[in-house]
Amino acid sequence: MTKKNIIKRVSLTAALAITVSCAYAQDIHFTQFNATPLTLNPAFTGAFEGPIRASAIYRDQWRSVVGSAAYRTFAVSVDAPVKNLNGDDYLAAGIQIYNDVAGDGNLNNFSGLLSVAYHKFLGIEGDKTLSIGLQGGYTSKSIDLSKLYFGSDALYLGSHGTQLDGSPVRYVTVNAGIGYSQKINDQVSFTLGVAGNNLNQPRETILKSKHSDVGLGMRLAAQAGAVIYTGERFSFRPAVLYQTQTATTEIIAGNEFNCIIASDPEVRDLATSLFVGGWYRNNDAVMISGGIEHRGFRVGVAYDYNTSALKTASSGKGGFEIMFRYIGLKPLNAARNLVYPCSRF
Repeated sequence: MTKKNIIKRVSLTAALAITVSCAYAQDIHFTQFNATPLTLNPAFTGAFEGPIRASAIYRDQWRSVVGSAAYRTFAVSVDAPVKNLNGDDYLAAGIQIYNDVAGDGNLNNFSGLLSVAYHKFLGIEGDKTLSIGLQGGYTSKSIDLSKLYFGSDALYLGSHGTQLDGSPVRYVTVNAGIGYSQKINDQVSFTLGVAGNNLNQPRETILKSKHSDVGLGMRLAAQAGAVIYTGERFSFRPAVLYQTQTATTEIIAGNEFNCIIASDPEVRDLATSLFVGGWYRNNDAVMISGGIEHRGFRVGVAYDYNTSALKTASSGKGGFEIMFRYIGLKPLNAARNLVYPCSRF
């Protein structure tokens, strides 16, 4: 590696580390956000048809810019219905863990979240569902200063005694959300959701200051998705995700095309299908996704083509993702009923 590239990498990593710690921090995001429903909205905990759901996803980003210091994120979750209440209503619980490592300084963000949701079935046929969720979690953030290089006074920033000493910061966060799902008929169904994350706005910064710490900005998220069958085997699955946190706004919108290629198309949970999707993240990237579903298993990959101001430095190469999800199969006599229809959440 040339001296110029070394300076470029170290400067970029240090700038990002200091910027993240000085500004209001931003939460992680994924292109395949269906793999991490509990990070979007705690009301989605247990919002599926089946006895259990397990998901895992890995994202690798900006490798073309910073090489081995690429941003690496993984997340795993498990959620399930835990207690039946009045009639078909039930409580669900889940756990979400994710870890993000960024840059040469290994800027690390580890979070563990526990969530609970109440699902109330509405309508004569129970084809409408109202869900309310609450979530609490623990986060630890740190940076390895031994891997970074500064000038003699670079660990002391500004005129207010602010110091970067490398000690980790830990805090608790509280999230809440509401969701609504409806099956209009056997061909059309949809899901809506709104959530507030970091409601307690915990203080977080890896910079130590005599005067103030930085609070994590509240993240508001809204989700909408649908499943629209145009025949026995083919369906459109449009979805949109809107998130805003302090001065940052993210919008992901697009559509997934799903085609059943094997098994009885009327028993959709047991069928084998292929899917491919096209998505756009505002002012950032164009994304493609694709994969296969089979008897409750879903394996998908996604790739981001960068369209932002970093396009020149990254040569358009954004992030790569691979995800895995399993939803336990329900009894065959109930397999035709799609109460929670939208695979994007």
